[in-house]
Amino acid sequence: MTAHPAPLIIVDPTPIDLAAIHAFLADPAAGGEVVFTGTVRNQNEGRVVHALEFEAYPEMAVAQIAAIAAEMYARWPLRKVAMVHRLGRLPLGETVVVVGVSAGHRAEAFEACRYGIDTLKRDVPIWKREHFEGGEVWVTNHP
Repeated sequence: MTAHPAPLIIVDPTPIDLAAIHAFLADPAAGGEVVFTGTVRNQNEGRVVHALEFEAYPEMAVAQIAAIAAEMYARWPLRKVAMVHRLGRLPLGETVVVVGVSAGHRAEAFEACRYGIDTLKRDVPIWKREHFEGGEVWVTNHP
């Protein structure tokens, strides 16, 4: 079994440093790097959104993200994996989540990155509260 480098996993309120993530993913054997960046948008379901707020039990979230990264390494020939999620109240345009992978070729990089973000959003206990014009609501439907 081939040893994989430890993934970069962060779940905290610190602003996400995209340059640092790209630097982490760099690998001379990688011909492809795919990075998904999720941001706070100004609308959802017909409501004007002002901010999003994220809460988590960080140790549990990190452990579950590590399991997802291990599965990604097992399913695709990846060089490196990075998965970062912000916590706290975030204004419009702020980066919330980043999932990035580097791989020998683009096909597996795209597939693994999509799997990573979809699985993180579905399985990791990170809760989102939407602050919108006229109120706020905990969002329970994850794609």
